[in-house]
Amino acid sequence: MAADVEPFLRIEGVSKNFGPFQAVKDVNLTIGKGEIFALLGGSGCGKTTLLRMLAGFEEPSSGRIFLDGQDMTGVPPWERPVHMMFQSYALFPHMTVEKNIGYGLKHERMTAAERTDRVRAMLDLVQLTPFAVRKPHQISGGQRQRVALARALARQPKLLLLDEPLAALDKKLREHTQFELMSIQERTGVTFIVVTHDQEEAMTLADRIAVMDRGAVQQVGPPGEVYEHPASRFVASFLGSISQYEARVLRIEGAEALLDVPAFETPVRATAIPGLVEGEVLTLAVRPEKLAIHRHPPGGPNAIPGEIKDLAYFGKDSLYRVTLPSGQLISVHAVNARRGGEARPDWYDKVWVAFEPAAAILLRG
Repeated sequence: MAADVEPFLRIEGVSKNFGPFQAVKDVNLTIGKGEIFALLGGSGCGKTTLLRMLAGFEEPSSGRIFLDGQDMTGVPPWERPVHMMFQSYALFPHMTVEKNIGYGLKHERMTAAERTDRVRAMLDLVQLTPFAVRKPHQISGGQRQRVALARALARQPKLLLLDEPLAALDKKLREHTQFELMSIQERTGVTFIVVTHDQEEAMTLADRIAVMDRGAVQQVGPPGEVYEHPASRFVASFLGSISQYEARVLRIEGAEALLDVPAFETPVRATAIPGLVEGEVLTLAVRPEKLAIHRHPPGGPNAIPGEIKDLAYFGKDSLYRVTLPSGQLISVHAVNARRGGEARPDWYDKVWVAFEPAAAILLRG
């Protein structure tokens, strides 16, 4: 969390057991006021269980949760300044858009005029004023998502929990809605916690990400930091595509390490990590977009010959799978920005794959 962000939500040693199964294991997180924070992980990693404990639908087996300085232990869901927006949106099909948005205000201490003003403000916030009298089946999936968001924000929660909020949308609409969510969060200043299994969604939306696996938090940080400097093989492989190979340190040369990588059948150079020693065995990882593919031997370090085994052409870019001298594969992501008349590498072409020492990721765990 950035130094200038005020701590707002503290999760201290929280675990959750369902009989002998431990769904969440000793989670410690501090989330700042006004952050968009993502809990990222695959199915069964514990992220939704953690979200439900924040909402009050589940009680921790151990540990405590503090929201804006208040201990949430024993506080029921309806008394928490928290709203949870579910994946299904849970809109009332027989109610209009404006009535759906205003439903949660029925029991608030407000006059009818104040409720009307609040609903109008929410409609304006999510740009749905022209659709106020329509019913959910008469609007698009993206608009239904915004109705659910407006209903959640109408009660002015301190914390908004979003469980896979964009999962029901198609890819193009999901990308557009991500930026709408960010804009709405910036205007309201409400702290958002988003649960998702979609790495691109988490990296686009969130100020920071917590990557979870088997109930435990594996790494926390800004998207760029977690992507570029993963703390483990699991995080590296979960967040984006990556090729990983066993390596042994031959020697340390200043800021770089010379590595023996059997898959390459030639030594390679990588930026050294703290505590690295000669003879240490670890993992060398390289992301596809950090690699360059050449028809002829390039100058510089870390050039490995190979043969193109597979090729996927996406228009603006291509993905190559190259067979290395050892028989192992490496993936290369290349942007199709070639000059006119320059041939693009094709199936079974002999090529060279190269990367800079700084592009190599060394992993111990």
